[in-house]
Amino acid sequence: MEVGAVFQAAFALVVGLDPDFLGIVGLSLRVTLTAVAVAALVGLPLGAALALARFPGRSAIIVCLNALMGLPPVVAGLAVFLLLSRSGPLGPLGLLFTPTAMIIAQIILVLPIVIALTRQVIEDLWGEYRDHLRSVGLEGSRAIPTLLWDGRFSLATALLAGFGRASAEVGAVLIVGGNIAGYTRTMTTAITLETSKGDLPLALGLGIVLLSLTLAINAIAFGASRIGARYAG
Repeated sequence: MEVGAVFQAAFALVVGLDPDFLGIVGLSLRVTLTAVAVAALVGLPLGAALALARFPGRSAIIVCLNALMGLPPVVAGLAVFLLLSRSGPLGPLGLLFTPTAMIIAQIILVLPIVIALTRQVIEDLWGEYRDHLRSVGLEGSRAIPTLLWDGRFSLATALLAGFGRASAEVGAVLIVGGNIAGYTRTMTTAITLETSKGDLPLALGLGIVLLSLTLAINAIAFGASRIGARYAG
């Protein structure tokens, strides 16, 4: 198939709202958004607590978190696979090769990013507003809600970074999800499979959607940072 015909067929899939195509896109968004939401619920308070706490070994934890921001997806996938496999500790739950397993793998990838970036944002805010917050009786855990709200625009950028990491991931979800058609096939795994099969229109159509999502994420992150800078000023 010529390149022009491939692009034409790919755009036809995108604008034609093909059910199989929409199913792949929908599953990808559901898995990624769920993983980011869970990572936010856990990571935002943990990152804020780490920013304010002082205890032995804190620096080592920060170094580990920063290192885990670059955790190879296949390593995360392998860890979840061993955890959920039939002989693993959570094997009886039967979660392997399900969307839930894919969500768990993406949470492992996104959580260090959310915690590490939140820690940096809250630590900077605490250094700037520490005296004022202490004067009104907000210190330690009591200051966390105020600092999280004040840093909401920067934290939104952190969450969008986590979304971008999860949405473009292929290795971990392929290991724990199995790329099962109609059940665990996401955009990234489908692109890999369809390219190897020679179904370039479907692979390219999914690539167009994925690229559009990436551009939208970066645009939203840029807008959030500009709004945050204006709000701070």
